Amino acid sequence: MSHAEEMLRTYPADLGDVDRTALARCIDECFDCSQTCTACADACLSESGVSDLTKCIRTCLDCADICSATGRVLSRHTGYDASLTRATLQACVTACRSCADECGQHAQMHEHCRVCAQACRRCEEACQELITALG
Repeated sequence: MSHAEEMLRTYPADLGDVDRTALARCIDECFDCSQTCTACADACLSESGVSDLTKCIRTCLDCADICSATGRVLSRHTGYDASLTRATLQACVTACRSCADECGQHAQMHEHCRVCAQACRRCEEACQELITALG
């Protein structure tokens, strides 16, 4: 059981009809993607052709920030705002898709970009799943 699952299980108020499994997976994937994107950007900075990776670095850092913010928003339930949650999730989907596409262009040359693209796709999928579950 992940910490997100455990915290949802111990939340003292009623969470309503939310799919706790989808919510916990999305929280976990957001934080995992944020870390992976941060590490990928740093790895790009260490590459000899760093100037060719400027867009990749920027996209990774933007995605990391958006994923981190999304994970934090999803971790708060008191005073829940469905519209804000959906908008945050949609922004995360967009950021992850963009980052996965950008890193995918470098994946054959840079293993860290391949790993990052995979993490972004998993996060994008988890966010889409949660959007669907929220209705």
